[in-house]
Amino acid sequence: MANSPRFVSHRRKSRRNADVNITNLMDVMMVLLVVFMVAAPLMTSGIALDLPKVGGKALEGKETSINISVDKDGFYYIGKTEVPADKIVAKVKAIRGENSQATVTISGDTDSSYGRVINLMALLKEAGFEKVGLKTEPRPLGAEK
Repeated sequence: MANSPRFVSHRRKSRRNADVNITNLMDVMMVLLVVFMVAAPLMTSGIALDLPKVGGKALEGKETSINISVDKDGFYYIGKTEVPADKIVAKVKAIRGENSQATVTISGDTDSSYGRVINLMALLKEAGFEKVGLKTEPRPLGAEK
């Protein structure tokens, strides 16, 4: 009698859902990815310049660089701050005082005056800055040399 279906107790075992639902996590991660992809190009410091495109590969090194920009109108900038020509050397010396290993890089707009860029380079060389470079962008693949 004990084995008859009439006397079998039907206990319901409650099973917990052990599956992990990652759909919501993936949705959030995709939104964050899109936000950072859109925002990353906007986070560049400095002013917008159209740098000359030349061959060669990028310099590699662990040293920091002070970037001075020369826009198409001939104004000098350190970061986004405009610096008058007569105060540029003093400003760069003050910045370099904090880091003696810092080099100076000049970013000249394609339409800027050649004389303004070379004048800045000469001022920095006369002030004792031995490592002064010019920043360019790599030439697109397949472009004429």
